[in-house]
Amino acid sequence: MYPQTPLTEQRPPHTLHLDELATLEVVALLQQEDKQIAAAVENALPAIAALVDAVVEVLAAGGRLIYVGAGTSGRLGVLDASECPPTFGVDPRQVVGLIAGGDLALRHSIEGAEDNTQQAVQDLQAVALSAQDILIGIAASGSTPYTLAAMRYAHSRGAQVGCVVNTPHSAMQAIAHHPIVVLCGAEALTGSTRMKAGTAQKMVLNLISTAAMVRLGKVYENLMVDLLPSNAKLRARALHILCTIADVDPERAAAALERFSSVKRAAFALLTGTSDAEVDRLLAASNGHLKRALQAYARQTDNSP
Repeated sequence: MYPQTPLTEQRPPHTLHLDELATLEVVALLQQEDKQIAAAVENALPAIAALVDAVVEVLAAGGRLIYVGAGTSGRLGVLDASECPPTFGVDPRQVVGLIAGGDLALRHSIEGAEDNTQQAVQDLQAVALSAQDILIGIAASGSTPYTLAAMRYAHSRGAQVGCVVNTPHSAMQAIAHHPIVVLCGAEALTGSTRMKAGTAQKMVLNLISTAAMVRLGKVYENLMVDLLPSNAKLRARALHILCTIADVDPERAAAALERFSSVKRAAFALLTGTSDAEVDRLLAASNGHLKRALQAYARQTDNSP
Protein backbone atom coordinates (compact mmCIF):
# COMPACT_ATOMS: atom_id res chain seq x y z
CA MET A 1 0.00 0.00 0.00
CA TYR A 2 1.33 3.43 -0.95
CA PRO A 3 1.50 6.16 1.73
CA GLN A 4 -1.05 8.95 1.46
CA THR A 5 0.06 11.59 -1.03
CA PRO A 6 0.42 15.09 0.50
CA LEU A 7 -1.93 17.70 -0.91
CA THR A 8 0.92 19.56 -2.63
CA GLU A 9 2.01 16.36 -4.39
CA GLN A 10 -1.41 15.29 -5.63
CA ARG A 11 -2.22 15.20 -9.33
CA PRO A 12 -5.12 17.45 -10.37
CA PRO A 13 -7.24 15.74 -13.06
CA HIS A 14 -8.18 19.00 -14.77
CA THR A 15 -4.58 19.64 -15.85
CA LEU A 16 -3.81 16.20 -17.28
CA HIS A 17 -3.93 17.72 -20.77
CA LEU A 18 -1.44 20.49 -19.92
CA ASP A 19 1.08 19.22 -22.47
CA GLU A 20 -1.48 19.34 -25.29
CA LEU A 21 -2.41 23.00 -24.96
CA ALA A 22 -1.39 26.01 -27.00
CA THR A 23 0.72 28.64 -25.25
CA LEU A 24 -2.16 30.98 -24.43
CA GLU A 25 -4.17 28.04 -23.10
CA VAL A 26 -1.27 26.96 -20.87
CA VAL A 27 -0.80 30.36 -19.30
CA ALA A 28 -4.56 30.85 -18.95
CA LEU A 29 -4.92 27.53 -17.13
CA LEU A 30 -1.99 28.31 -14.82
CA GLN A 31 -3.37 31.76 -14.08
CA GLN A 32 -6.78 30.27 -13.34
CA GLU A 33 -5.11 28.09 -10.70
CA ASP A 34 -3.39 31.15 -9.25
CA LYS A 35 -6.77 32.72 -8.54
CA GLN A 36 -7.16 30.29 -5.63
CA ILE A 37 -4.16 31.70 -3.76
CA ALA A 38 -5.54 34.98 -2.42
CA ALA A 39 -8.65 33.28 -1.07
CA ALA A 40 -6.55 30.62 0.65
CA VAL A 41 -4.39 33.29 2.29
CA GLU A 42 -7.52 35.19 3.35
CA ASN A 43 -8.78 32.07 5.14
CA ALA A 44 -5.55 32.02 7.15
CA LEU A 45 -5.67 35.69 8.24
CA PRO A 46 -6.55 35.02 11.92
CA ALA A 47 -3.57 32.67 12.22
CA ILE A 48 -1.34 35.17 10.40
CA ALA A 49 -2.40 37.95 12.78
CA ALA A 50 -1.65 35.76 15.81
CA LEU A 51 1.85 35.06 14.49
CA VAL A 52 2.40 38.75 13.73
CA ASP A 53 1.54 39.62 17.34
CA ALA A 54 4.11 37.08 18.54
CA VAL A 55 6.75 38.50 16.17
CA VAL A 56 6.03 42.06 17.38
CA GLU A 57 6.42 40.99 21.01
CA VAL A 58 9.75 39.29 20.28
CA LEU A 59 11.22 42.12 18.19
CA ALA A 60 10.07 44.80 20.63
CA ALA A 61 11.90 42.95 23.41
CA GLY A 62 15.13 42.83 21.39
CA GLY A 63 14.77 39.31 20.03
CA ARG A 64 15.02 38.18 16.43
CA LEU A 65 12.79 36.78 13.71
CA ILE A 66 14.46 33.81 12.03
CA TYR A 67 13.02 32.22 8.87
CA VAL A 68 14.10 28.67 8.02
CA GLY A 69 13.38 26.65 4.88
CA ALA A 70 14.76 24.61 2.00
CA GLY A 71 14.57 25.21 -1.75
CA THR A 72 11.93 27.72 -2.80
CA SER A 73 10.67 28.11 0.76
CA GLY A 74 14.15 28.88 2.05
CA ARG A 75 14.79 31.38 -0.73
CA LEU A 76 11.56 33.18 0.06
CA GLY A 77 12.51 33.44 3.73
CA VAL A 78 15.93 34.84 2.86
CA LEU A 79 14.30 37.28 0.43
CA ASP A 80 11.87 38.61 3.02
CA ALA A 81 14.62 38.95 5.63
CA SER A 82 16.95 40.74 3.22
CA GLU A 83 14.30 43.30 2.30
CA CYS A 84 13.55 44.36 5.88
CA PRO A 85 16.68 46.52 6.49
CA PRO A 86 16.30 48.86 3.48
CA THR A 87 12.51 49.04 3.78
CA PHE A 88 12.17 49.41 7.54
CA GLY A 89 15.61 50.35 8.79
CA VAL A 90 15.99 47.30 11.03
CA ASP A 91 19.36 45.85 11.93
CA PRO A 92 20.17 43.06 9.42
CA ARG A 93 20.82 40.79 12.40
CA GLN A 94 17.26 41.22 13.69
CA VAL A 95 15.48 39.48 10.79
CA VAL A 96 17.44 36.46 9.57
CA GLY A 97 16.84 33.99 6.75
CA LEU A 98 18.42 30.53 6.81
CA ILE A 99 18.27 28.13 3.86
CA ALA A 100 19.29 24.49 3.71
CA GLY A 101 22.63 24.34 1.93
CA GLY A 102 23.60 27.89 2.85
CA ASP A 103 24.01 30.88 0.54
CA LEU A 104 25.08 28.66 -2.37
CA ALA A 105 21.57 27.19 -2.35
CA LEU A 106 20.13 30.59 -3.23
CA ARG A 107 21.37 30.09 -6.79
CA HIS A 108 21.93 26.35 -7.06
CA SER A 109 20.12 23.18 -6.06
CA ILE A 110 22.13 21.52 -3.28
CA GLU A 111 21.36 17.81 -3.38
CA GLY A 112 20.46 16.36 0.00
CA ALA A 113 20.55 19.68 1.84
CA GLU A 114 16.89 19.54 2.82
CA ASP A 115 17.45 16.14 4.46
CA ASN A 116 20.40 17.29 6.58
CA THR A 117 18.89 17.61 10.04
CA GLN A 118 22.27 18.00 11.74
CA GLN A 119 23.08 21.00 9.57
CA ALA A 120 19.83 22.66 10.65
CA VAL A 121 20.95 22.54 14.27
CA GLN A 122 24.43 23.75 13.39
CA ASP A 123 23.03 26.65 11.38
CA LEU A 124 20.93 27.79 14.33
CA GLN A 125 23.83 27.38 16.72
CA ALA A 126 25.91 29.53 14.38
CA VAL A 127 23.43 32.40 14.78
CA ALA A 128 23.09 31.69 18.54
CA LEU A 129 19.33 31.11 18.52
CA SER A 130 17.91 31.66 22.01
CA ALA A 131 14.67 31.76 23.95
CA GLN A 132 14.36 35.47 23.08
CA ASP A 133 13.90 34.68 19.36
CA ILE A 134 11.03 33.45 17.22
CA LEU A 135 11.62 30.96 14.42
CA ILE A 136 9.28 30.45 11.46
CA GLY A 137 9.67 27.27 9.44
CA ILE A 138 8.48 27.40 5.83
CA ALA A 139 7.65 24.32 3.73
CA ALA A 140 4.87 23.42 1.32
CA SER A 141 4.67 19.83 2.54
CA GLY A 142 5.12 20.71 6.20
CA SER A 143 7.55 17.81 6.54
CA THR A 144 10.96 18.97 5.24
CA PRO A 145 13.56 17.30 7.54
CA TYR A 146 15.91 20.31 7.68
CA THR A 147 13.10 22.67 8.61
CA LEU A 148 11.51 20.27 11.08
CA ALA A 149 14.84 19.78 12.82
CA ALA A 150 15.27 23.54 13.08
CA MET A 151 11.81 23.91 14.61
CA ARG A 152 12.48 21.13 17.13
CA TYR A 153 15.80 22.70 18.11
CA ALA A 154 14.09 26.06 18.58
CA HIS A 155 11.59 24.34 20.88
CA SER A 156 14.44 22.88 22.89
CA ARG A 157 15.95 26.34 23.33
CA GLY A 158 12.66 27.80 24.54
CA ALA A 159 12.08 29.97 21.48
CA GLN A 160 8.64 30.57 20.03
CA VAL A 161 7.99 28.61 16.85
CA GLY A 162 5.73 29.37 13.91
CA CYS A 163 5.31 27.81 10.50
CA VAL A 164 3.91 28.51 7.04
CA VAL A 165 2.77 25.32 5.29
CA ASN A 166 0.44 24.35 2.45
CA THR A 167 -0.59 20.88 3.58
CA PRO A 168 -3.09 20.11 6.35
CA HIS A 169 -2.20 18.10 9.48
CA SER A 170 1.54 18.23 8.84
CA ALA A 171 4.36 17.50 11.26
CA MET A 172 5.39 21.16 11.20
CA GLN A 173 1.88 22.32 12.00
CA ALA A 174 1.76 19.91 14.93
CA ILE A 175 4.85 21.32 16.65
CA ALA A 176 4.37 25.03 15.93
CA HIS A 177 3.09 27.41 18.57
CA HIS A 178 1.76 29.59 15.77
CA PRO A 179 0.93 27.52 12.66
CA ILE A 180 -0.23 29.09 9.42
CA VAL A 181 -1.79 26.64 6.98
CA VAL A 182 -2.59 27.99 3.52
CA LEU A 183 -4.48 25.43 1.46
CA CYS A 184 -4.31 26.48 -2.17
CA GLY A 185 -4.68 22.95 -3.53
CA ALA A 186 -2.64 20.68 -5.74
CA GLU A 187 -0.26 22.27 -8.21
CA ALA A 188 -1.25 22.47 -11.88
CA LEU A 189 2.20 21.04 -12.60
CA THR A 190 2.15 18.16 -10.16
CA GLY A 191 4.43 18.72 -7.18
CA SER A 192 5.93 22.00 -8.45
CA THR A 193 5.47 23.91 -5.21
CA ARG A 194 7.40 26.91 -6.49
CA MET A 195 4.06 27.79 -8.10
CA LYS A 196 0.89 28.18 -6.00
CA ALA A 197 2.46 27.14 -2.71
CA GLY A 198 5.47 29.39 -3.25
CA THR A 199 3.30 32.33 -4.24
CA ALA A 200 1.13 31.79 -1.16
CA GLN A 201 4.23 31.68 1.05
CA LYS A 202 5.52 34.94 -0.45
CA MET A 203 2.18 36.61 0.25
CA VAL A 204 2.15 35.38 3.84
CA LEU A 205 5.73 36.47 4.52
CA ASN A 206 4.93 39.91 3.07
CA LEU A 207 2.02 40.13 5.50
CA ILE A 208 4.04 38.98 8.49
CA SER A 209 6.99 41.33 8.06
CA THR A 210 4.99 44.34 6.87
CA ALA A 211 2.31 44.08 9.56
CA ALA A 212 4.93 43.55 12.25
CA MET A 213 6.87 46.61 11.14
CA VAL A 214 3.69 48.70 11.06
CA ARG A 215 2.96 47.65 14.64
CA LEU A 216 6.54 48.47 15.66
CA GLY A 217 6.26 52.07 14.44
CA LYS A 218 8.24 51.72 11.24
CA VAL A 219 5.36 53.27 9.28
CA TYR A 220 3.63 56.65 9.51
CA GLU A 221 0.17 56.54 7.93
CA ASN A 222 1.20 54.44 4.91
CA LEU A 223 4.71 55.83 4.50
CA MET A 224 8.02 54.04 5.17
CA VAL A 225 9.55 56.52 7.61
CA ASP A 226 12.37 54.21 8.68
CA LEU A 227 13.62 53.33 5.20
CA LEU A 228 17.35 53.63 4.62
CA PRO A 229 18.13 56.11 1.81
CA SER A 230 21.09 54.02 0.68
CA ASN A 231 20.83 54.63 -3.07
CA ALA A 232 19.48 57.25 -5.45
CA LYS A 233 16.03 55.68 -5.69
CA LEU A 234 15.61 55.33 -1.93
CA ARG A 235 16.94 58.83 -1.30
CA ALA A 236 14.40 60.23 -3.76
CA ARG A 237 11.68 58.23 -1.99
CA ALA A 238 12.85 59.52 1.39
CA LEU A 239 12.70 63.11 0.17
CA HIS A 240 9.24 62.56 -1.31
CA ILE A 241 8.06 61.13 2.01
CA LEU A 242 9.41 64.17 3.89
CA CYS A 243 7.81 66.57 1.43
CA THR A 244 4.50 64.73 1.80
CA ILE A 245 4.50 64.57 5.60
CA ALA A 246 5.82 68.05 6.36
CA ASP A 247 4.52 69.88 3.26
CA VAL A 248 7.94 71.36 2.51
CA ASP A 249 9.91 71.83 -0.69
CA PRO A 250 12.59 69.31 -1.73
CA GLU A 251 15.44 71.64 -0.71
CA ARG A 252 14.19 71.95 2.85
CA ALA A 253 13.49 68.22 3.00
CA ALA A 254 17.02 67.47 1.77
CA ALA A 255 18.55 69.76 4.40
CA ALA A 256 16.56 68.09 7.17
CA LEU A 257 17.48 64.62 5.96
CA GLU A 258 21.15 65.62 5.85
CA ARG A 259 20.96 66.99 9.38
CA PHE A 260 19.07 64.12 11.01
CA SER A 261 20.14 61.14 8.84
CA SER A 262 16.65 59.69 9.38
CA VAL A 263 13.35 60.28 7.63
CA LYS A 264 11.43 59.86 10.90
CA ARG A 265 13.61 62.25 12.92
CA ALA A 266 13.66 64.78 10.10
CA ALA A 267 9.88 64.64 9.74
CA PHE A 268 9.35 65.20 13.46
CA ALA A 269 11.73 68.15 13.46
CA LEU A 270 10.13 69.72 10.40
CA LEU A 271 6.64 69.37 11.86
CA THR A 272 7.49 70.62 15.36
CA GLY A 273 10.57 72.80 15.07
CA THR A 274 12.01 71.15 18.19
CA SER A 275 15.67 70.70 19.07
CA ASP A 276 17.62 67.59 18.17
CA ALA A 277 17.52 66.32 21.76
CA GLU A 278 13.77 66.89 22.00
CA VAL A 279 13.21 65.01 18.75
CA ASP A 280 15.03 61.98 20.12
CA ARG A 281 13.40 62.21 23.55
CA LEU A 282 9.84 62.31 22.29
CA LEU A 283 10.40 59.62 19.68
CA ALA A 284 12.01 57.36 22.29
CA ALA A 285 9.15 58.00 24.71
CA SER A 286 6.73 56.90 21.99
CA ASN A 287 8.75 53.76 21.18
CA GLY A 288 9.63 55.13 17.77
CA HIS A 289 6.03 55.72 16.65
CA LEU A 290 6.03 59.03 14.79
CA LYS A 291 2.29 59.63 15.06
CA ARG A 292 2.28 58.94 18.80
CA ALA A 293 5.25 61.25 19.28
CA LEU A 294 3.49 64.02 17.38
CA GLN A 295 0.34 63.52 19.47
CA ALA A 296 2.41 63.64 22.66
CA TYR A 297 4.09 66.83 21.46
CA ALA A 298 0.71 68.39 20.68
CA ARG A 299 -0.56 67.55 24.17
CA GLN A 300 2.62 68.93 25.71
CA THR A 301 2.26 72.15 23.73
CA ASP A 302 -1.44 72.52 24.61
CA ASN A 303 -0.68 72.13 28.31
CA SER A 304 2.21 74.57 28.36
CA PRO A 305 1.57 77.96 30.01
